[in-house]
Amino acid sequence: MRATLGRNCLEERETAGLVSTIRSFRFIACCTLLAATTRSSLAVMGLGSSKPPPAEAGSQVTADAPGPTMRATLGAGCYWGTEKFVKKDWGGRTGAVVRTAVGFMGPANAKANPSYREVCTGTTGHVEVLDLEFKATQGKGEDELYEDLVRFFFQFHDPTTANRQGNDVGTQYSSVIFTHSERQKEIANKVKGELQQLVDGGKIQRYQGKSVVTAVVDASTFYPAHKEHQDYLAKNPSGYCNHFMRFKKWPEP
Repeated sequence: MRATLGRNCLEERETAGLVSTIRSFRFIACCTLLAATTRSSLAVMGLGSSKPPPAEAGSQVTADAPGPTMRATLGAGCYWGTEKFVKKDWGGRTGAVVRTAVGFMGPANAKANPSYREVCTGTTGHVEVLDLEFKATQGKGEDELYEDLVRFFFQFHDPTTANRQGNDVGTQYSSVIFTHSERQKEIANKVKGELQQLVDGGKIQRYQGKSVVTAVVDASTFYPAHKEHQDYLAKNPSGYCNHFMRFKKWPEP
């Protein structure tokens, strides 16, 4: 997946049923998907909306969602891994995930409905994100569950590398929390500040840098990525993913 015009990228090649994942060098043209079934699907699906995307745009979790659901949007580098860790690991632990979709979000004045190829250039201002709906569960309220999600977000990616996650380089790989309410913004900034104190105190040492650079900004329009990138690692377990758990338990202050 990814990048063009000299950016790091990775190309998933599928030939005669054999998946060969190039993991080390990502200098292949961004949106070249060699499987014939994917060549016709490179355009981003439909016009975006500030509302959650329609079911067909993303992946569904087969779970009932009685009562209201909450929405969260997270940028943590390649959205394949972000979706896997949040949906499978955090969702598996909490049972809270109702819907997920990967796609793009940018500043309010960013180009509407950008194509995947355009986002890969790093010139549109959009970030690869996971957009999800979740529900209160396990006796946890909305605020408590969202805080738990934000903490988990900081555990599986590096929030100290600006515009980069490992081999993935470019503004589209920024660490960003797009908030959907003032309360979400308060919680995200609280956890971010707590994380910085833990890094400063030497209690977290698994990041490349020493300053947490994650942006906490208002959510804008979400544009779903094309169908082949939804639930990608669930469909391609050996596919590229540079995310991993930096630490499993949130340290005490």
